[in-house]
Amino acid sequence: MHEDTAHILFRREGRVGIATLNRPQALNALNRAMCRAWHRQLLNWSLEPEIAAIVIEGAGDRAFCAGGDVVALYHAGRAGSSEWEGFFFDEYRMNQAISACAKPHIALIDGITMGGGVGLSIHGSFRVATERTRFAMPETGIGLIPDVGGTHALPRLPGEIGTWAALTGARLDGAACKAAGIATHYVRASELPVLVERLAHSHEPVEEVLATFDTDPGPDSVTPLRDGIDFHFSHDTVEDILLSLDDGDDWAREQASTIRRMSPTSLKLSLIGVREGRGDSIESCLRREYRMVSAIKAGQDFFEGVRAQLIDKDRNPQWRPASLADVDVTPYLDEPPWGDLHFD
Repeated sequence: MHEDTAHILFRREGRVGIATLNRPQALNALNRAMCRAWHRQLLNWSLEPEIAAIVIEGAGDRAFCAGGDVVALYHAGRAGSSEWEGFFFDEYRMNQAISACAKPHIALIDGITMGGGVGLSIHGSFRVATERTRFAMPETGIGLIPDVGGTHALPRLPGEIGTWAALTGARLDGAACKAAGIATHYVRASELPVLVERLAHSHEPVEEVLATFDTDPGPDSVTPLRDGIDFHFSHDTVEDILLSLDDGDDWAREQASTIRRMSPTSLKLSLIGVREGRGDSIESCLRREYRMVSAIKAGQDFFEGVRAQLIDKDRNPQWRPASLADVDVTPYLDEPPWGDLHFD
């Protein structure tokens, strides 16, 4: 089996093309070869008239996709390898292709859906959550940003949910994803095989099949927090958001405590990305994200964050700079030495 298809499998079933992320032992984390293979297959299926819809799922029952393979990126960046910018270049172009896909694109976000897994799903037509869904954009905790088009998708969620999720890395279950507009449908995990079979072989429109399986997830954790989220996270600087949270209730102060554990540089870049992304195209957002991650390669917070969270696991990253006041975002907004992201 070729390297670029070993970890992502493609099959045709009835009228749908189905992609399966096939790294269950790594929670279906994305590598560069998977991004390139999916981009190519997506374009091929988009041109096939007999394909009525495209489904993407994760192997196993733990994760849809836990994100990019950040430990591999850690080693590539440490070595000064061009694999760093190469990975993001290929991943972001694949994210843009999903957003431009002419066919219904249905992501079964069953299990962990974080970082790169969000980029594989949120730009498509439909996202199906389950009781096992665990959604997050936790990048500020490892010195990165909510990329993969996150700065385009997050500000389009209701109110300031996207700002809150971007800065705190908040974890949302399936019911919360449905309430927040991250998921378009909620289906019990045990029903997913039947859903796929119906999508493949029914003569009903895809939208009607999905509607038939959609169920009420019950109460969610986000709706009761909306007033607080929208009030505190509406400010346009991280400092002002923290001042507001510090003056709030117990929940607000918990959010402030969480934010203060994150990389100051990542926090500032993430807020800029989400605010600028409100009115920008996904291509402009991805291009800005590419500039940011290219400059992050030359910094230290990503490497320190991955070391602390995933390698040494001491959970005690030493950010530099350690203070929001000392962060200079200017270099992160410049075109990288190897050129800007571009699309065919």
